[in-house]
Amino acid sequence: MTRSWDDESNSIENALKRADAAFELFSKLGVEYYTFHDRDVAPEGSSLAESNANLDTVSDYLLKLQEKYGIKLLWATQNLFSNPRYMNGAFTNPDAHVVAYAAAQTKKVVEVNHKLKGENLVFWGGREGYQSLLNTDVKRETDNMAAVFRMVVDYQAKIGNSAQLLVEPKPREPTKHQYDFDAQTTYAFLQHHNLQDHFKLNIEPNHTTLAGHAFEHDILFASKLGILGSIDSNTGDPLLGWDTDQFPMDFREATMVMATVIEQGGLGTGGLNFDCKVRRESTNDEDLFIGHIGAMDTFAKGLRIAAKMKEDGRLKEMVDSRYSSFVESDIGKQLSAGTLCLEDCEKFALENGEPEQKSGRQELYEVVFNQYL
Repeated sequence: MTRSWDDESNSIENALKRADAAFELFSKLGVEYYTFHDRDVAPEGSSLAESNANLDTVSDYLLKLQEKYGIKLLWATQNLFSNPRYMNGAFTNPDAHVVAYAAAQTKKVVEVNHKLKGENLVFWGGREGYQSLLNTDVKRETDNMAAVFRMVVDYQAKIGNSAQLLVEPKPREPTKHQYDFDAQTTYAFLQHHNLQDHFKLNIEPNHTTLAGHAFEHDILFASKLGILGSIDSNTGDPLLGWDTDQFPMDFREATMVMATVIEQGGLGTGGLNFDCKVRRESTNDEDLFIGHIGAMDTFAKGLRIAAKMKEDGRLKEMVDSRYSSFVESDIGKQLSAGTLCLEDCEKFALENGEPEQKSGRQELYEVVFNQYL
């Protein structure tokens, strides 16, 4: 796929032309924020010093474009997966030299993100995992990843940067297994390494479905755990087993996502980032606009539907009724309060006999939900 503004060279000049085209697109779409990977906006040089200089040049230009168009940086992130040096991982690489190099590349992105006033900083460990357990020390690798995360926390504090740190879970691809498999796995990792106060999650639904969950699963769980920070708003093809990064066009899925966003009172410093690509067969420049506009309209409708659902309150009343025994009965209140012991539960069960069978009524919930779509 070729674009008129892109000569496909790995030059600074071409990088600046891409930036011009991107901000023209942002402006015409009316968006307020953008995001980037370091190696997407600036070419990698023959050394770290040259790569850093290239990123300085391009980020200075991005700052001018931000001021010109009034568009802000939602987040930046470091590409620690494309270069062959990272074939065995970045922060989890078995070679300490590579881990240090990845940390140095991250340091530069922290600085650039600070310069551009990025509101978040994302960590997506594309190769932070393994292909085989036979040659992998999983504890050392995950401990090293946590060590670099702590370095980032310390360095942000040192330079006075308050950007929210975000981890983006993904179960696999390109590795067979990634350590940040899904929201619950990543939360356990953060808690284990005492990082839960410094990091939240950037959830990509296409990654969630690759983990074998429903589209909205990780968004809901991250929210309930208090760590939903931002959303990469895309989708995948359920018939394909890889990350297709398609524009989201499903009203039901968008409604489920926005219902969670409303319930937690917004995304704070986060947002809806369209980490999407037009299909390879969609070769017209206008397809870029159609994809973004269609996805924005989908989430806008999802927001309206979710707001109507919350205003009506019917589904919430149905769910509250299903769990009413925990707020109305003595045994339920005590269980919720954590004041019961096993002996108490045994005494209650012996005295009250077999519980009444109660229908989950899933079909009714689905019918009521569909009435809003």
